[in-house]
Amino acid sequence: MKYTFMAAHEQEFSLEQMSQVLGVSRSGYYAWKQRRPSLRERANEALLVEIRAAYQKSRKTYGSPRIHAYLRRKGYFCGRNRVARLMQQHQIVARKAHRSHPTTTQQRRGARVAPNLLNREFSAAFPNQKWVSDITYIGTTEGWLYLAVVMDLYSRCVVGWAMGEQIDENLVEGAWQMALLNRQPSAGLLHHSDRGSQYTSENYQEQLAALECQVSMSRTGNCYDNAAMESFFATLKAECVTQPFTSKAVACAAIFEYIEGWYNRQRLHSTLDYVSPVEFEHSSRH
Repeated sequence: MKYTFMAAHEQEFSLEQMSQVLGVSRSGYYAWKQRRPSLRERANEALLVEIRAAYQKSRKTYGSPRIHAYLRRKGYFCGRNRVARLMQQHQIVARKAHRSHPTTTQQRRGARVAPNLLNREFSAAFPNQKWVSDITYIGTTEGWLYLAVVMDLYSRCVVGWAMGEQIDENLVEGAWQMALLNRQPSAGLLHHSDRGSQYTSENYQEQLAALECQVSMSRTGNCYDNAAMESFFATLKAECVTQPFTSKAVACAAIFEYIEGWYNRQRLHSTLDYVSPVEFEHSSRH
């Protein structure tokens, strides 16, 4: 490890200085550089190439568990601890989300609310049995954009979404209409949301009633009642919204590409045993 560090920093520090600090000899370092790499070292070098490729393909968002799952799917059989160790040694780190946001839930006084029928049961036996919905914020240099999402708990697939500059009932109705168009659910679908004014509006509730939905709402101030959606938003912020977008148009394009091009179709989901939502639904039909 000491010689590896010296080799990586030869352009920054003198060999004499590093030898003294690390307690090794320069002759030992030169001998190390000249010897043939061991079979294990060569295998680690080859594995590191695959790790870097997987990391780049994931848009620098995968940590060691998903990198390991991805490599196994590609036919590389290696231990998860080995992957984690190589990633740590070479400073390959998944992106983290930034924290700063406006309020997205404002309960309307006197609004009719529904009980929490979902009751934190975030699994479903078949598609279009349970949908959850919520709103989040997207930062841009031109101001905030708001994103409404509808997710199917069976596969964690985002079945409907809409973006807009106003956090109103039109935003959630847009996501709902996309979900209906994409999935065409049957009567009896359980629809879960918070108690925000967008979801308790007369127009939105009438649309749910038209499909004979079972309406479920989180308890006031309890984010855990909609934990699956909170998890998706956290993933979105960590992997796509890592800093404010340069414009609202750029944000819309990036969110579209993330949801439809990456999250639904390619991203390995830990809840689904590391397959994508679309792949999970496809495999369940066969």
